[in-house]
Amino acid sequence: MEIKQTGFQDLLIIKPTKFKDSRGFFLESYNENKYNQLGITNHFVQDNLSSSQYGVIRGLHYQLAPYAQAKLVHVIKGCIIDVVVDLRKNSQTFGKSFSIELSEENGLQLLIPQGFAHGFSVISEEVLFSYKCDNLYNKEYEKGILFNDPQLGIDWKIPADKAIISEKDKKHPTFNNAEYNF
Repeated sequence: MEIKQTGFQDLLIIKPTKFKDSRGFFLESYNENKYNQLGITNHFVQDNLSSSQYGVIRGLHYQLAPYAQAKLVHVIKGCIIDVVVDLRKNSQTFGKSFSIELSEENGLQLLIPQGFAHGFSVISEEVLFSYKCDNLYNKEYEKGILFNDPQLGIDWKIPADKAIISEKDKKHPTFNNAEYNF
């Protein structure tokens, strides 16, 4: 397993070891002991799986403290552009975004610490997206930032006429008007 730094404190790219042969492949997508040995000590309490089609943009989502969630995300099938925005006021990367292509092909995972907004866009025909959370979902603390906030300048790699966005995500405030407490 390899860990790569992103330039954002505690935001890590993880490449699990993949064993391939004529039958296909095997990889261990999560092993608490191995992750702990590498300094990743999150205690994950909820697993989620979403299915989406090409053009879907989900996000940017987060939960306020004390229900903030760290996430370990990866793609089971297909390909996405995964995007995070640092909402930690004392961070050197506060207000900056980071994006990465995650796919079944590259097998990469992204460890997103608490204090980040998260979203993704689907750039393959369909996607199965899996993520572990270190805190349970709490609707009362759920927040979001407008996916196309010009201040953030996120390139979702989806043409505007092909984008599929929920009504809820279209109504999130801009970064400057969002509520966060990290």
